[in-house]
Amino acid sequence: MLEIALSHEDVWPEHDWEALATRAATAAISRTPYGELATGAATVEISIRLATDAEVQVLNAQYRQKDKPTNVLSFPMVQADLLETIGQNSDDGEVLLGDIVLAHETCAREAMEKGVSLEDHATHLIVHGTLHLLGYDHMVGMEAEAMEAIEIDALKSLGLADPYLIEED
Repeated sequence: MLEIALSHEDVWPEHDWEALATRAATAAISRTPYGELATGAATVEISIRLATDAEVQVLNAQYRQKDKPTNVLSFPMVQADLLETIGQNSDDGEVLLGDIVLAHETCAREAMEKGVSLEDHATHLIVHGTLHLLGYDHMVGMEAEAMEAIEIDALKSLGLADPYLIEED
């Protein structure tokens, strides 16, 4: 069973972010070989922080040596090769899959540039971040294509358009 632990800064507008995050993470997980993590007996938790650019910049500098904000950061807590046995690797049946952090100002700017709502863009970034928690990497050729295809499929299931579709004039 998937649980979302969500916290947010006041700069994020009023919205049911926990429900949005749960739908996004569930859609992402269910389209991978680890789909049972979303519905199985073990409690699988994802911590999601809706932060400011300043907070994300500090984390990005500390963990990635990039002293600038970014739209989303993911911090996996389970090694990819242990995901299939996740329920067996917990003393109490609960596992923290990892943390996802979104930067408000960057997300809002990107949403405006893409002509989508902040909620839709945050959904995409939570899907993206969830896939990182599952070990997917968009920097490696074929793996990048697989990750993108899962993102597109997950977003489609949520009624959202392909974020990678380039509109031609």
